[in-house]
Parts: sequence; C-alpha cells; structure tokens
Amino acid sequence: MALKRYTASADTTIVNAYEPNLRTRGTGANMGAADVLETFSIYGRQSTSSAELSRILVKFPIASISTDRTNTVIPGSGSVSFYLRMFNAANSKTAPSGAFSYTVEPLSRDWQEGYGLDLEGYKDITKGNIGANWMSSSDSTAWSKTGGDYVSTANAAYPFRWYNVSASTGISDLEVDVTQLVELWIAGTLDNYGVGVHLSGAYEAYYNSADEGTYDGYNNDLTGATTSYYTKRFFARGSQFFFKRPTLEARWDSTRKDDRGDFYYSSSLAGVNENLNTIYLYNYIRGQLTDIPGSSTGAIYVSLYSGSAANTEPSGSALALPTTLPRTTVEAENPYVVTGGWISTGIYTASFAVTSSAAPLTKLFDVWHGGIGTGTPGTTNASTEYVTGSIVPLHFSSSQTVQKSHYYMNITNLEERYSPTETARFNLYVRHKNWSPTIYTKANSSIENLSILSASYRVFRVLDGYNAVSYGTGSNKHTEMSYDISGNYFDFDMRLLEPGYTYAFKFAFYENGINSWLEQPSMFKFRVADNEY
Repeated sequence: MALKRYTASADTTIVNAYEPNLRTRGTGANMGAADVLETFSIYGRQSTSSAELSRILVKFPIASISTDRTNTVIPGSGSVSFYLRMFNAANSKTAPSGAFSYTVEPLSRDWQEGYGLDLEGYKDITKGNIGANWMSSSDSTAWSKTGGDYVSTANAAYPFRWYNVSASTGISDLEVDVTQLVELWIAGTLDNYGVGVHLSGAYEAYYNSADEGTYDGYNNDLTGATTSYYTKRFFARGSQFFFKRPTLEARWDSTRKDDRGDFYYSSSLAGVNENLNTIYLYNYIRGQLTDIPGSSTGAIYVSLYSGSAANTEPSGSALALPTTLPRTTVEAENPYVVTGGWISTGIYTASFAVTSSAAPLTKLFDVWHGGIGTGTPGTTNASTEYVTGSIVPLHFSSSQTVQKSHYYMNITNLEERYSPTETARFNLYVRHKNWSPTIYTKANSSIENLSILSASYRVFRVLDGYNAVSYGTGSNKHTEMSYDISGNYFDFDMRLLEPGYTYAFKFAFYENGINSWLEQPSMFKFRVADNEY
C-alpha cells in the first residue's frame, strides 16, 4: 500500500459579505456544519468600491499521521509526499472565470468549527455560541486581524508563507503538494491550526480603508481586483459524498522489484541499469517477517556459487564478480562478496551484475551471510551463513521485428467481497496471449508467469465509473506494482473505498516502444461490504 487518506477534522467558511439587505455584513456568522465550503470575492455590489470576501478554514488530524508514521504505516520524512485535495461542488452560483489562483496558507491561531449552516443569509450568528467567524476564531477569542491569523514570514521555522495554486476554470478540483508544511506539523516545529484557502491577493477585491470608514489594515488590498470573482464552492467534511470530502493524501513509492525470477547476465545490448539485478531475502519466522539476529538493520553479505552435479546446492568456491560492472558497495579486497542492506523488518536486498563469461551456468546459488571475506580467494570467510537461494539466469536477446504485447491476465486470489477495514494483497498472473506450449511443456512445466517491470493499477466504482483511485505513475508511483519470482503484486487498503459498492481494478503497463502507458482491457470486480464480516 502506498496511498493513505486523512479526511479533514474541522472546516468552516468565514465571510465579511453583506447580508441580502446590503446594509449589514455577515461578519459574525458561522458555517461550520454546512456540507459545502466557499470562497469568493465580490467588488462593487453595495457601493462602487465595496469589497466582500469569503474564506475557507480547514484542519487535518496530524496526530493520526504522526501515529501512522511511528507504526510504519507511512514512511519517514523525505520518502512520502502529502497533497491537499478539495473537490468542486457544483452549484447555481456564478463561478470564477478566466485565469486566477488560490492561496493556501497555514493559520497561526486555533479556531472552532461551529454549528452554523446558513451560507446565504448569514443568520447563524456565533454570539454566545461556539464557532469561528470573520471577526473571531472562537466564542472567546478574536482574531488578531479580521479574516484569520496566518503564519508570518517572520517565523524562521517556516521558510515560506503560502502556496499559490493556479486555475483556469472555476469548476475544477484543487490539489496542491503541501509536504513541507505537513512535515513541520508532524515535527512540532509549527503548531497545527490548519490552513486558510481563498482567492489569491490579486483576485480578492481591491480595498482601501479610506473608502469605507475604519477597517483593519490587514484586509487592505491596494493591488486587488476591481472585478468580481464570485463563488467557488468545495465539498466539506460533512458531505454525504464519501470521495469528495477535503483530504490530506499521503503518497509514496512502496514497490519492491525483486529480479530473482527475471535475472539476466550482463550484455552489451543493455545499459548500466538494465544489467544490474536486485534480489531480496524475506526472513519469515513463524509466519512473521523478523529481523535476523546479529544483522538487524545493518549490512548483510551475498556470495554467488555454481551448482553441484545435480544443480541442487552450491558447489566449489564463491564466484568472483567483476568490479567493472555496477554493484552496490563492494569490499575492494574481496570480489567474492556483495554488500547488501536492510530494507524493513525482516527484508534485505542486494544488487549486482554477473557476466556469462565469468559464470556460464544455467543456475546460480546466492548465499546470504554475515561477515566479509578477507582471506583466501574464492572464499567468503562468512561468520554465519543465513540462507541459500537459487537463480536461473537469462540472456538478453534482440529481435528483427517490432514486438506487440498482448496479455492474458488474472488476479489469482481475488475474492468476491472484502471487509471495509482490511488491507488485502492481490497477486496478478500475466502471460503472453499467444503463448503456445508444446505437449512436453504442458506435462512437465508450470505455466509461465511474466513479471511486468512497470505496471500500475486504478480502482473505479462500477455503478458510475468514478475513479476512486487514479493511476499514480508520476514521481511518487503510489499505484505502481511490485514483483518477485511469483509475478506482480500489490497491497490495497479498503478504507480508501466507500463500503456497500462494487468496484473494479484496471491495469496499465508501460511500453518502452511507444514511451507510453497502455491500459489493458481486462477488469476485475469486487465488492466492499457494508460491515465487518
């Protein structure tokens, strides 16, 4: 699993707009229980220079994110990105048009969500009740500056003050990378009071305090707009629409690409990266991944051997690996040892290349051990041998024709329904559609299972085709699939989906020949149950 969503823990809208009578401003109103949020800018409605603004406040459960990091549900800082996502709520109001931008900036004061509902007449006044409004952050505390208190650029712990998000249409969703801000919240460097979301300064209405009596200087906007940008609405956390609520989305690359079943001898036909093979060791003890005592999270070592006469176990001396080919850290005094490392609890990895001239064999044996060989050539001087694996190496080959890839696919362990709180692992079987085995192959071999080196998945709701999880093939690769000797696989958290509906997986494979992802025609349906079972 490389995707986790955290729904907003509080949100509201605050305004200084006029009530329908155009005489009284709704600065004391609260909209914390409304199922939509809105930001707007209206210029010249009450007078030729009047300014009316609406801003959104939204807060997320950073404590839950910190707990998930402690429990290794999400990775550490630098290995995960966080995105603020808010979703357009269609409405009858005039939406912003033309190019404009939003500002997302962290708040410097805590605030109350409140129970107000009225986005039209601003009748849900917070006087005597809890809830933030344009003038106050709570029922007992006023903002230092009306319209919300935001982090100042003078705060050295916060190297930037805001995010500007460009938009070309007033009906689009909002998505912005807020990783740096979330990491400051997690670290406690910056207190988590959430963010304000509103039109950027150039698009909020022009205002000069001299125009309409006394007005707080913070809201003066002498470079603002003298045209109206009207109303942009997003769904709030209280919306009935499961997938439309404001969300902090954590994305990271959790793929493990184990080349044990796709291991190649080095070739001049391939580049440096293609000649490098990565293999893994999974240390299961009583069904649980467990660190190897003594190696823990430190280095682990691998040596390669040829096989016995029957090719069933290592034989002879360790094979010398050429130092001219790419490898991970290699002890210079011993070409018989590759240095591997700890990935996570009970999982270790090592990367290296092997030339066919150095080992023209049909089978290799990888011995994982502790200690570094420093003595007799061809030995490892291993302090402890942990485990021995086997590898059937392949040879790169070229072709005189363009290959067209057509596949037969199946999720071999797909169930009809899943609990709404479980995380399930899915194993994808893939083979070429035109695979044509001989009678001997049918009788003596298991059916081939291809490992697709770059494969991604998406999930959509069958009822209406809504993309619950879109392909993540960018820098985070949060929907890319892992593979090992058994084929491709991925983990999926059913908490990402609304219970009570049928969904389907679709897959896309990256085709180097056309430098593009191609979605495969097969889809695989399953249902998320309403309740635990």
